[in-house]
Amino acid sequence: MKGMLQEPTPGLVIRYAYLWRDDAVRGLEEGKDRPCAVVLAVKTEAGRSRVYIAPITHSPPNDPKYAIEVPPETKRRLGLDQQRSWVKTDDLNVFTWPGPDVRPIGRGRGFIYGFLPKNMTEDIIANVRERAREGQARVVNRDDAMPSED
Repeated sequence: MKGMLQEPTPGLVIRYAYLWRDDAVRGLEEGKDRPCAVVLAVKTEAGRSRVYIAPITHSPPNDPKYAIEVPPETKRRLGLDQQRSWVKTDDLNVFTWPGPDVRPIGRGRGFIYGFLPKNMTEDIIANVRERAREGQARVVNRDDAMPSED
């Protein structure tokens, strides 16, 4: 079932056209396809899921408290490259699932890489909550491609 679209749950890693908040503020509307981790999925009154995702990037964080490094064994299991990568926890996208920006991984591989380990997912969620409490969590609403304060 790997690769098939399913209901989003925290820890799920998908390929997504992620739009950094700084780029959205500059007026860009299209993001770069990259692996992203689902942090939160909330059902709306209409029964749809609003999904918050964090990007996985090769760029090291300016401050280590704003990211969690992805272990090499997790990267291998997900089929990601071997370069060091981090899940950024201070820059998020939110969208209605599945949305047009969920992208295929590659020919015949679907949209889903797999799941992060449970303890890592819990650490990411806690880190995002801490960033939100500090007022450091920046969110781009991809349903309208404008930054928001969700």
